[in-house]
Amino acid sequence: MTRQATPGEPSIWNNVQGIAFGGDYNPEQWPASVRLEDLELMQEAGVNFLSVGIFSWALLERAEGQYDFGWLDEVMDNLAGIGVKVALATATAAPPAWLVRKHPEILPVTADGTVLGPGSRRHYTPSSAVYRRYATGITRVLAERYKDHPALALWHVDNELGCHVSEFYGEEDAAAFRAWLERRYGSIEALNASWGTAFWSQNYGSFDEILPPAVAPSTLNPGQQLDFQRFNSWALMDYYRELVAVLREVTPDIPCTTNLMASSATKSMDYFDWAKDLDVIANDHYLVAADPERHVELAFSADLTRGIAGGDPWILMEHSTSAVNWQPRNQPKMPGEMLRNSLAHVARGADAVMFFQWRQSFAGSEKFHSAMVPHGGRDTRVWREVVELGAALKRLEPVRGSRVQSRAAIVFDYEAWWASEIDSKPSVDVKYLDVLRAFHRSLMLRGVTVDMVHPSAPLDGYDLVLVCTLYAVSDEHAANIAAAASAGATVLVSYFSGIVDMQDHVRLGGYPGAFRELLGVRVEEFHPLLAGSQLKLSDGTASSVWSEHVHLAGAEAVQTFTEYPLEGVPSLTRRAVGSGAAWYLATFPDPDGIGSLVDRLLAESGVSPVAVADTGVELVRRRSADGQGFLFAINHTREDASVAAAGTDLLTGEPFAGVVPAGGVAVVAEG
Repeated sequence: MTRQATPGEPSIWNNVQGIAFGGDYNPEQWPASVRLEDLELMQEAGVNFLSVGIFSWALLERAEGQYDFGWLDEVMDNLAGIGVKVALATATAAPPAWLVRKHPEILPVTADGTVLGPGSRRHYTPSSAVYRRYATGITRVLAERYKDHPALALWHVDNELGCHVSEFYGEEDAAAFRAWLERRYGSIEALNASWGTAFWSQNYGSFDEILPPAVAPSTLNPGQQLDFQRFNSWALMDYYRELVAVLREVTPDIPCTTNLMASSATKSMDYFDWAKDLDVIANDHYLVAADPERHVELAFSADLTRGIAGGDPWILMEHSTSAVNWQPRNQPKMPGEMLRNSLAHVARGADAVMFFQWRQSFAGSEKFHSAMVPHGGRDTRVWREVVELGAALKRLEPVRGSRVQSRAAIVFDYEAWWASEIDSKPSVDVKYLDVLRAFHRSLMLRGVTVDMVHPSAPLDGYDLVLVCTLYAVSDEHAANIAAAASAGATVLVSYFSGIVDMQDHVRLGGYPGAFRELLGVRVEEFHPLLAGSQLKLSDGTASSVWSEHVHLAGAEAVQTFTEYPLEGVPSLTRRAVGSGAAWYLATFPDPDGIGSLVDRLLAESGVSPVAVADTGVELVRRRSADGQGFLFAINHTREDASVAAAGTDLLTGEPFAGVVPAGGVAVVAEG
């Protein structure tokens, strides 16, 4: 991989004044006169970083081998002239019409055999050898042409891999799946054992007999489904690696990335696995306008992105200045919301704030998607807020390169997410993210920052570790979690965790399987609740979705169910472990119950809020290598709010007076 910058040292992509600022720039949509106006507006807004050429293949290579780089040469030169750094795209996210006509076999195929045609984007399968040949070809031509260009600071490889289509069922995909399985298992006997093919006469005699898990008369083999998820995630990243190999050869000093979509809505790609192949993590994030707590989901997604980045600063590659165009009702952002959103991402580790897109399109599918320069131009609220944001990000120069501080962690694993939501489980109401996000929300509202970590990650720096719905877990990862408790952490494990191994085989002897000994409990039987049902708990709160028959085996009951048939059965337990403790939650409490439990866990672990503030203020602290703290206080209410902090507000340059205005933000350099 390209050498990473040491802490406090800017990488080539963010060697700019302040926090990097810009967005997707699509100059190919506009005449030269507009492109010249763009340069003036970029300087007015303080733009210093742009992604260029993401969907430009059809204009760069108008026919096979016939290139036209005149417009892109001019754009790159002009951007360099005003000091803007460029994340240059490989232009491979939408194959041109001539390529599809010549090679229709590159098109993706769905589970029911439908071939997805052109006229949109992402209309290719990553396993197509033909597509890879053409994609690496245009990538090499671009790399050779711009390798020494002063604007080039980052390679933007393809775009949103796995968006729209994340599973591929064509003949070439099936062959690639079989080859992947043979490398994974080595023998057909090992695959049969892993998939449990003795059930329903599914035994295979050779790898040639295996097909992707397409539409079938009944439920499909869960081991096959899980491996197909793994394969598709791998195939997309293997395609990325093939493009990057060309870029590394031609431009070894230019870092490479692709824009992820880490959020509560994207589960098909294992981004923790992908991270090792990205020189810097970049993420796209969009609010759901209908969500009244959309800032809470933003915080979750940003924390997840930081976790994928291993705590390093990351790039917010895309978000929106205002409305999007792809939701049922595309409400614009409220006044000040764009600033709050942008600085919330910075608070949680981003060192770049970028948008889709620079100038709002006048044609095409996304013409009503907001942009930095809206259809109305300068005399708009959006433009004024863009200029305000650019100025704010310049003032945050001292924050760049610092890292978010947290003593609490939530364990997150895409493979557990996949496995837990394959069909034929005890309840369709058990969703991987539900309990996890409920705890994250409760901690965030209390001013406690949370790291999202893979179960393989070191946990010795955390005093509070939450393990939610970790249905599938390896022995090694379960031992890592248990070691955290023994070393002094307060560890909470929720229901439907530790149930199976990574082959989706049930751990026999009683639930919760891998965590039974750590927790000091044994679950005899699951009691999932019917839709709309609730159970009263001994602390007066209620719970839903799940209950189970828990037996104590070394733990003590902290809370119990109060209703038939589980009256008196523990719903919450605690066991002292080494110098720490292991808690078990056997149901899904209501918000009051989650809040009460969070308060108990915080008190025991000694984890405290970042600062004291009025309700509705989001609090996060970043700290630089020299120990300087930067407290971000984001007021999501329509009233002025008090925050107990002292220092200089970097956004105003004045001593912080202890009040964040309604809908405003303060970034306090403490001390």
